Amino acid sequence: MAAPPDCRAMTPALDCRSPAERVDDLDRIQFEISEAVREALAAHRRAGNPVAVWRNNRVEWIPPNEIPEDFATELPELK
Repeated sequence: MAAPPDCRAMTPALDCRSPAERVDDLDRIQFEISEAVREALAAHRRAGNPVAVWRNNRVEWIPPNEIPEDFATELPELK
């Protein structure tokens, strides 16, 4: 598939790859999901809301003060 006709190389926010190429980019998908989870957890902590997790075959609630402020794992850099 060709890039869309309005795709400009000088626009970094615009992904000029075809949908099939974007779906095949598993590293990018994993990065974006991880980033979204980190942002959601940070938002819950700031708002004082607990989060639910699946642990020991049941749902457990993590209080907002136990949600880590700084996540130990750094996200990988994308190429």
